Amino acid sequence: MLAEFYDRHVLPYMIDFACGMKAMARQRGKLVPKASGNVLEIGIGTGLNMRFYDRQKVSSLIGLDPAVHMHRLARRRIEEAGLSVELLGLSANTIPLPDSSIDTIVMTYTLCTIPDPVPALKEMRRVLKPEGKLLYLEHGKAPDDNVHRMQNRLQPVWGKFSGGCHLGRDIPALLKAAGFLTADLEQMYVPGPRVFTYNYWGSAYSDTPADA
Repeated sequence: MLAEFYDRHVLPYMIDFACGMKAMARQRGKLVPKASGNVLEIGIGTGLNMRFYDRQKVSSLIGLDPAVHMHRLARRRIEEAGLSVELLGLSANTIPLPDSSIDTIVMTYTLCTIPDPVPALKEMRRVLKPEGKLLYLEHGKAPDDNVHRMQNRLQPVWGKFSGGCHLGRDIPALLKAAGFLTADLEQMYVPGPRVFTYNYWGSAYSDTPADA
């Protein structure tokens, strides 16, 4: 009962605050405006990306997130942005869309919480058009050994209170394992505690069929 209350009434606002900080917003502003055509956002959460979409470039927008209790905040931001968005309370491991139907997938600060990231990424490849792109912005494994060791030490406790967030995932390795090619990978620490703030971002593409 207490865990359910925390997940519904506390966690969404904690995540919204943490992921809405100025440094994170600047990162979103670099990436999200590049989305175009039929767009699928993985882990739409509380809708923090809504204000960064270029409405002139987006034909349709689907927001996928199993945490349906966060959708109330998302709907408010969708209305404020003047966007039309279809919300789906589902996991990225089974995306209810046809093969090769999406031009752009947007995924920001989401891969850390997906329990099985590689199958989910392969499912994203399946729904992307051959010329489509995955725009990703994630925190993950720090390059400094001492920081990465701290990420590993904190993980058992951190994961319990953060909705299953993993601090030290190797984002480029996960993309490669799922068959994505990273064209313009950038990475750096953004302002904040280093254990939480090593960012990876860029565009990823697939040049082979998703079931290869």
